[in-house]
Amino acid sequence: MTGPNLTGADRPLKGPRRLAKRADFLRAAKGARVFARAFALQGCPREGDEQEPRVGFTVTKKTGGSVERNRIRRRLREVLRVTPDLPLRQGHDYVLVARRDALSEPFSALQRDVAGALLRLHDPKRGSRPARPS
Repeated sequence: MTGPNLTGADRPLKGPRRLAKRADFLRAAKGARVFARAFALQGCPREGDEQEPRVGFTVTKKTGGSVERNRIRRRLREVLRVTPDLPLRQGHDYVLVARRDALSEPFSALQRDVAGALLRLHDPKRGSRPARPS
């Protein structure tokens, strides 16, 4: 038995591509940072690459057990998937470093915070911080 044939408007939404390699996470960590209550956003442009934006998620063990970490990751992934018109830039990598507040924050507030953090990340006058010097 096969699943339903999804076409057009019935097709599930897809979010941005995911970061997979550790080197990409480390490069994003050296870029600009913006802080919100439920997460920190790190981001940087990819060298000579104008492809679609990629997003990675970091949820440390300090945040909670595996169940809580997975719930946080799923919530943040869903924010990126369903929020229209996020200001993600072509050829950029982003990493959302989650905090425990991402579990209790209302979903609409998470959406608003992610959109605002992305705007601040790309506008240095609005509060993006450079990474610590190495």
